[in-house]
Amino acid sequence: MYRRLIIAVTALALLATAAGCGDNSTNAGGGKKPDLPAGSTAKAIQDKGKLAVGTKFDQPGFGNKSLSDQPEGFDVEVGKYIAKAIFGDDIEGKVDFIEAQTPVREEFIQQGKVDLVVATYSITDARKEKVGFAGPYLVAGQSLLVKQADNSISGPESLPGKKVCGVRDSTPLKRIMGMVPDADYSLLFNAYADCVEALKDGRVDVVTTDDQILAGFAAENPGQLKLVGKPFSTENYGVGVKKDDNWFRAFVNDQLQKMHDDGSWAKAYTDTIGAKAGIPVPPFPTIDRY
Repeated sequence: MYRRLIIAVTALALLATAAGCGDNSTNAGGGKKPDLPAGSTAKAIQDKGKLAVGTKFDQPGFGNKSLSDQPEGFDVEVGKYIAKAIFGDDIEGKVDFIEAQTPVREEFIQQGKVDLVVATYSITDARKEKVGFAGPYLVAGQSLLVKQADNSISGPESLPGKKVCGVRDSTPLKRIMGMVPDADYSLLFNAYADCVEALKDGRVDVVTTDDQILAGFAAENPGQLKLVGKPFSTENYGVGVKKDDNWFRAFVNDQLQKMHDDGSWAKAYTDTIGAKAGIPVPPFPTIDRY
């Protein structure tokens, strides 16, 4: 009887100890408000009570406004996960999603209009001269979007003389202009949704950007639009932060890795761009901790 009592008391003590040892680090799944280093960017964000995240509002599956005017998509979920590493699980009212179109992403980071950018943001050497990047957290490839009935375009080799639409200052536009200088680039926009509308009403023949972005638009326009050819680039999507804030970049890298390791990354992908475009979850890329 006495021995059974000792075993029971010991078991209760072990349970109490385990319950009291919750991780109060920067693990986004910890629930509690994390303890963050004084003087760090994350601590400053925590103290002001708001994380400003730049993202797209016009890219189905990645960053798009819902019917209730709330941002949704894979990039939005990445932003929320990082927010939980700063505030704990309760992030209601603590994240501001700010539209960051392609031409202004570096400017928004440099001027402090956002704390970070998660916006299908391809990591390039030229951009690294202006901002820092955590990640990559996803790999895509440039492709082409055309009308469903158009069989005249099968890849970049089909584009000479065609009206090609892209987003100003974007990596895909610069690449295709270098590959096919004799296409018509007279109609460009700041947002891919505008290119898609121009494609649908016949003002352009093709829209080019990353395949997963285009797949989202194709899924939103069934029977009207299709992707053609094979991807002809490798685009590493990163989270943009201030250039010399190495601590914050490492912090975001840690959250991206945790997001993958605890299954949240795959679930977010499946629930957003995967569900919209019917794309299986891709491999998680190796994070570059330069």
